[in-house]
Amino acid sequence: MATRSIRIIMDGVTGRLGTNQHLGRSLMAIRRDGGLPLADGDRLMPEPVLLGRNTEKLQALAAANGGLAWSTDRAACLADPAAAIYFDVSATGGRHQRALAAIAAGKHVYLEKPVASTVEEALEIARAAEAAGGKHGVVQDKIYLPGFMKLKSVMETGLLGRVLSARLDFGWWIFDGVLHPAQRSSWNYKRAEGGGLVLDMFPHWRYIVEHLLGPIRSVSCRVATRVPERRDENGRAYAVDVEDEAFGTFELDGGVLVQVSASWNTRVKGEDMLTMKVDGSMGSATCSLHRAHVQPLATTPKPRWDVDALVDNRHAEHWQEVPDMGPYTNSYRRGWEMFLRHVAEGAPFPSPLLAGAKGLQLIDACYRSDRERRWIDLPALTT
Repeated sequence: MATRSIRIIMDGVTGRLGTNQHLGRSLMAIRRDGGLPLADGDRLMPEPVLLGRNTEKLQALAAANGGLAWSTDRAACLADPAAAIYFDVSATGGRHQRALAAIAAGKHVYLEKPVASTVEEALEIARAAEAAGGKHGVVQDKIYLPGFMKLKSVMETGLLGRVLSARLDFGWWIFDGVLHPAQRSSWNYKRAEGGGLVLDMFPHWRYIVEHLLGPIRSVSCRVATRVPERRDENGRAYAVDVEDEAFGTFELDGGVLVQVSASWNTRVKGEDMLTMKVDGSMGSATCSLHRAHVQPLATTPKPRWDVDALVDNRHAEHWQEVPDMGPYTNSYRRGWEMFLRHVAEGAPFPSPLLAGAKGLQLIDACYRSDRERRWIDLPALTT
């Protein structure tokens, strides 16, 4: 058994998502476990190269992780023949150009969503990667969360029968920077820098819905900006010129409707900030990030109500929790492990860059639906 190294350029890794999930809980976790086991018995050891603009942040992050290599020179990193993979977790704006440069330099590319700012840019990246012959993919972390894995397993048993409808609810309160600092970077609220709730989150909704229920064929959507002014990381006021709330309806092949609500201006009261419910002819199921519950037809109660008095139906007690069948791997690490095996040994990878283009197609359709106040169809995409 041998240990093989693979050098990975990590662009934008000093941000919260890059530092916590992609570096700390994914690649560094794989390193701490002695590398990734491969089919031939070898172990693949990731060698991250931290790339960014802020020297102090890069130095601190590299030192905190045992003295990793780092650079502020993207061109030099791409010119390094020892670097096999380019990963982009930087701001959405400019990702299209960065990805094309990495492909032209002969790198395999793995991108955070959205992979570009428009579907045309996303298709250009996907086609360039195909033409270059390298491996490529987009992050689709949510389907590897325990809750969604449990929901998928329930649906695969046929327990729900024929799916009738589904609902996906997402939201949390993002402070505007006055009472408390915002939990999201200010670029998320600026159109010129790739901000917007639909652009940020709706690619997730497409792959979640299609992974669980099937292809989306049409969409209706409305968006709004509810908090028009915020304060940035330095306390300066700025105008919000993107949506921070969106409501959509997806029509699937076969006619099933999925209702979607998403907001950065709502306070969480339920189990989690992201939940999904699927109703079927033989039962229903719900999930949050980590838990899932089912209610089969045979145990479905008949709720009682009274306009003059509160009736305590104890609805939650009539649902059965789906047990853990873990252990469950961190969802971002799961994606990295599959992509690394894809590069190292040609193992299948479920989300190529075309999947990223599909996310952008949904985004464009949602914005168009809002402008034109009508349903927008989603034709099939190909590279």
